[in-house]
Amino acid sequence: MKCKNYPKRQNNRQRFYICMMQVLRSGETMKKRMAAILAAAMLAMGTLAGCGSVADADTVEIVNVSYDPTRELYKAYNTMFEQHWEEQAGQKVRIIQSHGGSGKQALEVANGLDADVVTLALEGDIQTISDSGLIDPGFVSEFPDDSAPYTSTIVFLVRKGNPKQIKDWDDLLKSDVSVITPNPKTSGGARWNYLAAWYYFESQGESEEEITEHMKTLYQNVLVLDSGARGSTTTFIENGQGDVLIAWENEAFLSMQEEPGEYEIVVPSASVLCQPTVAVVDEVVDRRGSRAVAKEYLNYLYSDEAQKLVGENYYRPADPDIAKEFYTEEGTREIAEIPSDGKWMVTDVDLADISHFGGWNTVIEKHFSDGGIFDTIYERNR
Repeated sequence: MKCKNYPKRQNNRQRFYICMMQVLRSGETMKKRMAAILAAAMLAMGTLAGCGSVADADTVEIVNVSYDPTRELYKAYNTMFEQHWEEQAGQKVRIIQSHGGSGKQALEVANGLDADVVTLALEGDIQTISDSGLIDPGFVSEFPDDSAPYTSTIVFLVRKGNPKQIKDWDDLLKSDVSVITPNPKTSGGARWNYLAAWYYFESQGESEEEITEHMKTLYQNVLVLDSGARGSTTTFIENGQGDVLIAWENEAFLSMQEEPGEYEIVVPSASVLCQPTVAVVDEVVDRRGSRAVAKEYLNYLYSDEAQKLVGENYYRPADPDIAKEFYTEEGTREIAEIPSDGKWMVTDVDLADISHFGGWNTVIEKHFSDGGIFDTIYERNR
């Protein structure tokens, strides 16, 4: 039996799996099946397909596995980088994007989805990949600013006129308010949402037991726990469910941009400084010979051109001087329309970074591991 052609985007592990399924579903004799399985294994190892170095090719291909709300940013950035790489290296580059819930994406890579670079929602998700042996230890210090070329925060997206008069986190506890947020078991953004709410109640001087009860009430008001941030946006925008979407700042602004006059942003008084982390997947780039282009792909995110693009896509640039170009006036917490002058960034917010919570290992163990606080909250709500 000969396996059928595969889509070019399938990696070797996926090709092997597809071929195995074709073999096992066929009516061939066992001897022929075993021969086909052996051939598939050889293909997966590259012995039948050939394995030239991408560094020698006229066009190099890299895969960026990212999280849900970065689709628009990387669509624009990839075009910019393609031009930069061709000017610098005299070589064309084709960039394949993959998007989904950050936690789920991390598990996919750890389990064999080939990625040259990962640009995920939080350091903890990249640590998952590192723990599998694919990314070398110390990835946080490989690039400037803890390998976070941009940051974000968590805001509320409400419907026009803010009919439920939502101003801060405690308004999300009201019995007549329905909330949309993703599942923190699969979404990095959802973990930031959860921690932002936790930090607000903590900043009010409440005990852990009191905060846990508030979090229970908040999640009782959640209508749908989608697997990723973009899914939650679809639930809120396209399906019309919920009174408030807890969202990445950039996701909220993009929704307003796409549906002018339909939504407003409310910036809570306390939130978190979200630090999406980037990394080269060392095992993959060394095997494919793509380290140079992969590393430059992430390095170039810190260039002035890319940092301005970051701000134009409603992420907070890591470069403080470029970030200032997007600052809005202090005291602006309710945003009814996209600022025409491009100054959208609210700065007078009490933001806690992940170190406030003891780092991602502590956070995941305490809140999001099996049997953690989120499980007890969610189980009690079901």
